[in-house]
Amino acid sequence: MLDDNQIAAAAKILNAHWRAGTKLGALDAAIRPRDRAEGYAVQAALEKTSREKLFGWKIAATSTAGQKHINVAGPLAGRILAETVIADGGTASMAGNEMRVGEPEFCFRMARDLPPRATPYSVQEVLDAVATLHPAIEIPDSRFADFTAAGEAQLIADNACAHLFVLGPATSADWRAMDLVEERPTITLRGERTIGHGKNVLGDPRVALAWCANELRGLGLTLRAGEVVTTGTCHPPLPIAAGDTFAVDFGVLGKVSVKFG
Repeated sequence: MLDDNQIAAAAKILNAHWRAGTKLGALDAAIRPRDRAEGYAVQAALEKTSREKLFGWKIAATSTAGQKHINVAGPLAGRILAETVIADGGTASMAGNEMRVGEPEFCFRMARDLPPRATPYSVQEVLDAVATLHPAIEIPDSRFADFTAAGEAQLIADNACAHLFVLGPATSADWRAMDLVEERPTITLRGERTIGHGKNVLGDPRVALAWCANELRGLGLTLRAGEVVTTGTCHPPLPIAAGDTFAVDFGVLGKVSVKFG
């Protein structure tokens, strides 16, 4: 297992590249995480670089397309730092962003804590702890020049490719009575419309939410009241460029948009 100094050194390098908008090939072998646990240890050290309260969590690779995009076999959890959040309708900088994709997502804000425990949380238990549902957009990126070759452990350390995040307003619709699997948000980008599908998110965005709660449980972490969980893209990642506007209409669940500068 990497020791505290090695973990801190890896986090310092990744944070420096994120702040500068630069890339690296790989972490030096002496500080490179070798498994999920070490990856999450580096990610936890990354969180300590933020002076603000943790905004929430993201899930990478909840769809087959997302898994192929970063070349992993299954989902990864990452932290959403408060300084990465862009206001709905605001402008996101493209500086240093090499992945250059936008992702429409279902996002949940928690009403109460889900602390670690011996047994997994059921989907219903996690839903019972939710306050609100929001439309959202994630703008991922990696600190690795070739993120498809970085591997699962390094990508977890790389905060599961977290970069920028846009949270739409809480829906006023009765989302608990809806089948989110069959929700089909419309994405408008460069005058073209494409349709997402709730089933692309681990088969069901609610299942993805429960996956995140249990991933944190396994790490001895609490999913806290007030934090959000954005559950992964419901459409294959869409290429973006400076000057674009990325708008998503979730129907009765609401709308969210972002411009790229």
